[in-house]
Amino acid sequence: MTDPVSEPQEQNAATPATGDVPVAAASQADTGADASAAGTPAAGAPAADSSRPPRSRGGRSRGGRGRGGNAGAQAPAADRAAQRPAQRPAQEERAPRSQHPLLLKLATLYPQLFGETPQPMKRGIFQDLLDAQPEAFDRDGLKVALSIHTRSSRYLTAVAAGQPRHDLQGQAVEAMAPEHVHHALLEVFRRRQQRSNEDLRPKLVNRIIQAFEASGLSREAYAERVQTRDDATNALVDEALAQAAERAAKDEALLRAFEASGQDIAAFADMYGMVARTVAQTVERARRRKALVAETAAAADAAAADAAAAEAAAAEAAAADAPAADAA
Repeated sequence: MTDPVSEPQEQNAATPATGDVPVAAASQADTGADASAAGTPAAGAPAADSSRPPRSRGGRSRGGRGRGGNAGAQAPAADRAAQRPAQRPAQEERAPRSQHPLLLKLATLYPQLFGETPQPMKRGIFQDLLDAQPEAFDRDGLKVALSIHTRSSRYLTAVAAGQPRHDLQGQAVEAMAPEHVHHALLEVFRRRQQRSNEDLRPKLVNRIIQAFEASGLSREAYAERVQTRDDATNALVDEALAQAAERAAKDEALLRAFEASGQDIAAFADMYGMVARTVAQTVERARRRKALVAETAAAADAAAADAAAAEAAAAEAAAADAPAADAA
């Protein structure tokens, strides 16, 4: 929980946002305004003698005005030129950071995992890499490189999008846990907020709603999985879940009304004065949510049945072993 971005690698230990905005450098000087005022008579100056014959349009008079006007026009340009050297250090500070040499090697060996658009890695990938490339990596160096990689904004963005975990061959092998998606979302938006004057909280709430709906969990189960020790973060989750419940209720009501009407999308939308595309999206979202909840419930029932069967088998085996132990 998306808009993937390519950013320099950042550490989780980045300082929290303070909301301070860098102030612009020096303001422009008043030279231009002064120069433009030079051609205007000051208050109380004697008026021009109207009896004096008009001057010819010779080069002297015109040239004088031209020189005065050029001076006024050139002053702001000079100010801008004087400001350019002060901007260079800030631009030079934005030079990209050098990558860890092992990350460059990993990107060459496994571009689908460590390339420009990284994919989430399966758990246990560290040992997989050591087994696959025993001569290429040392344990300590690889551990540092993977730590840098998994803390980078590019990697966290992929996790926040809810992408599945992949093996060394680039095959999806396991779903991303909802709590991992949630914590990646919080970190990605924390970093973005540090660089933005916009309040990103509404967007974060919406992304949490999307992540919750994709998880297929109930509100209680999801809240328990993503709960942290931070009260503000937990309050954010509560707000998102409340909005999700409200939206789900409206979607379900519209779905019931649509299915009961017997109309197609266009006719139903026209009957209620709604936009057909909005109705179609709402109906699809409600049906997808309904199917996901049913699928999750079926999986939970199957897991409970398997656990009960395993427990019964263990009890039966224990009962069968009891007579043998007594006989011995």
